[in-house]
Amino acid sequence: MKLTPLDIKKQKFRPRVRGLDTAEVESFLEMVADEYEAVLNDRNRLADEVTKLKTQLRDYQQVEKTLQETLMNAQETVNQSRENSRREAQIILREAELKSERIVEEAREKLDKMRNELAILKAQKESFAKRLKHLLDSQIELIRVLEMDDVGYGRQQEDAAKTKTPETVERPGHRPGSGQRVKTGENVSS
Repeated sequence: MKLTPLDIKKQKFRPRVRGLDTAEVESFLEMVADEYEAVLNDRNRLADEVTKLKTQLRDYQQVEKTLQETLMNAQETVNQSRENSRREAQIILREAELKSERIVEEAREKLDKMRNELAILKAQKESFAKRLKHLLDSQIELIRVLEMDDVGYGRQQEDAAKTKTPETVERPGHRPGSGQRVKTGENVSS
């Protein structure tokens, strides 16, 4: 049976001879009842507070769980973001490598083409220089021949003047010693 403060206050004891002072017992029971009531009130207040604290604890535990899930999701998002960034960086790096390889290959092709063109130009220059040298050599030779003709023609003129034979005069513009002689008075065509 559960005892309440009212039960304590209403409790009656049977009188006995040479028993206790009833006023003192009742006063004591009144004091015990008041203390018991205070204890019950404290217990009820503490029980309410425990219930309130349990509710808060559940709320805090729910918040903690939510925060842990959020933290895990954030961590997962960060990891995914890092992985995506790493992949993207690898893709960008690979594209840059391919582009640089393509640029280097194009530069090599241009260099080869320019080397070929340079070789052709050098060959053309050498050919032109050889032809020009040959032409100049032949012109120099022609000048020498003409100088010799002039010297030889001058001597022939002197010899002809000394031996003057009217029917034979050397034709102008031809080389001496060719054996072609023309008679004077004839039309000479070159």
